[in-house]
Amino acid sequence: MTSAVSSERRPDLDWIRVGAFFLLILYHVGMFYVPWDFHVKSPHPVAWLEPVMMLTNPWRLTLLFLVSGAATRFMADKASAGGLAKARVARLFPPLVLAVFVIVPPQSYYEIVEKLGYSGSFLDFYGKYVTASGHWRPNGQPLITPTYNHMWFVVYLLAYSLILAGLLRLARPTLASLQAGLERGLGGWGLLVWPALFLVALRVTLFPVFGITHALVDDWYNHALSFSVFLFGFLTAKSVVVKAAFIRARWPAIAMAVVGYGVYAFVRWTYRADDAAPSLAVQALAQVAYGLNQWGAIAAILGFGAKHLTRGGPLLTYLTLGVFPFYIIHQTFIVVAGHHLAQLGLPQGLEALILVAGTFACCFATYEIVRRVAVLRPLFGLKAAPASSGTSGLGIRPEIAPGPAPGQ
Repeated sequence: MTSAVSSERRPDLDWIRVGAFFLLILYHVGMFYVPWDFHVKSPHPVAWLEPVMMLTNPWRLTLLFLVSGAATRFMADKASAGGLAKARVARLFPPLVLAVFVIVPPQSYYEIVEKLGYSGSFLDFYGKYVTASGHWRPNGQPLITPTYNHMWFVVYLLAYSLILAGLLRLARPTLASLQAGLERGLGGWGLLVWPALFLVALRVTLFPVFGITHALVDDWYNHALSFSVFLFGFLTAKSVVVKAAFIRARWPAIAMAVVGYGVYAFVRWTYRADDAAPSLAVQALAQVAYGLNQWGAIAAILGFGAKHLTRGGPLLTYLTLGVFPFYIIHQTFIVVAGHHLAQLGLPQGLEALILVAGTFACCFATYEIVRRVAVLRPLFGLKAAPASSGTSGLGIRPEIAPGPAPGQ
């Protein structure tokens, strides 16, 4: 797998990943206020947030899977297939266990407190949570426990990494041929055309049938999308041809993203009421626009990143190490703090400011504590070695460490 590749570092991908995580925190704060379902909700939903939230909906998680695949390439080129699999399990499985049994339970607890009026203590709830004996049905659907909630991304990333390790063991020449084919097909306008058509096809055909469940075993649209871009990132991470194509296509990509967003957001806003049902033709138009916005935004971000985000440094290293702990803790803080803040009767703008600032403060505080306590480091996705060792918290050199992102 060496055709048209470069071993140069990719600080642009790390900056993009860090930026996407910061957007994620703001997005999940927005989920507390937007009139969409979430674990807990503000008693005063803000309708105008819907088109704002839709600015990142189509591409945020897809971009993170792509960047994670690229980061895995840099790791895989230094390890055997078996070594890659062992490293991914060692880095991702302990945080999953911590999240399922420690981090996530407060989210489920406050969800049933708000939606079902549950009056039991957290300890009473926790006993039922870990034994799957609660039988709660918020929104009319059973609340499955124990659960991973926002850590679904880590579950999928671990699964995809293990599948990739198997492919590297059994079909490395096929992957090399696929990489060469991508470079031939994506060197010019194909970079905008072919991936966009692929994403549109998935959205038009699989999404209406399967939707998005985050349940791993039945999430076929999400798997077709996320594993494809994960593999795309892996195969193109070191390609100088594809990197140059992203740079050339950055401005047309913005135009495609803007047009796609405009159409998709207009349809979603127009038919946002429960009793408003668009025709099949309008639904298809919205899905096409979604796919165009999805790839246009990703291509633009990667193009501008490759052009301008060319330097690393101590700040990037610090933030790259920190985003996994940020990801693990942020949503639980939002749920717990949002629930209690809503009861204080503060002006909504002040309340939102406190929630945003408090979430970031909690993330940084958690990271600062975790990285200093040896026993906590692997539980939050950090290597057991000191932070000054020059490796990232996910076992990849800091300029391109893959990491998780939360759910929509």
